[in-house]
Amino acid sequence: MAQYKDINYELKQSKRKTMSIYIERDGRVSVLAPEHLNIEEIEKVLEEKRYWIYSQLAEWEYLNSARVNRQFVNGEGFLYLGRSYRLKLVEEQDEPLKLYQGYFCLRKKDVPSATEHFKDFYRRKGTEKLKDRVDHYKDMLGVRPQGIRVMELKNRWASCSKNNILNFHWKCIMAPMTIIDYIVVHELAHFIYPNHNESFWNVVDKVLPDYLERKNWLRENGAALDI
Repeated sequence: MAQYKDINYELKQSKRKTMSIYIERDGRVSVLAPEHLNIEEIEKVLEEKRYWIYSQLAEWEYLNSARVNRQFVNGEGFLYLGRSYRLKLVEEQDEPLKLYQGYFCLRKKDVPSATEHFKDFYRRKGTEKLKDRVDHYKDMLGVRPQGIRVMELKNRWASCSKNNILNFHWKCIMAPMTIIDYIVVHELAHFIYPNHNESFWNVVDKVLPDYLERKNWLRENGAALDI
């Protein structure tokens, strides 16, 4: 972690041609810079963008005020495909956690490990749903991903590995299907354009003309997609 004045940032340098600054989902400032730039040149750009960074960090704090702290007690709501299902603690059932008759049913003896059981549920359901949506959109974009994985990602909703495997955060499956479709199309479009340039967004727009609404929903509500 590096620091310029009162801005802490994580620097990554590569063979890229331009410098970019991002506010990650956890509030960290990431700086992606060409490897030929020295620290003085990087800090010159940071100075030029300093007030933009402040405004983005302030917005991140505002948006993350929606972050939730759910408890594993009767009646607590947990999201699945955009709908909130209440939790019901039960004495016995054939598995630790399942969605049954409109409730998330959790065995009482499994409450201490409830977080992992929910993550496992989201990973299993997510693998099924996301594979279906990737299959639906890949031909529309003319791309050929080699498979999908649902996992814990650090600061992304999705990513693509070098072997063309799509990685999705398990939290995606908590969102409505319209938002899941946006995440899928967004990631598939990166097979065509790696960066978020105008051509990239034109590809997304052709498939999802209302992508801006979906993008804004995710930006404003993403912090609530958590256990």
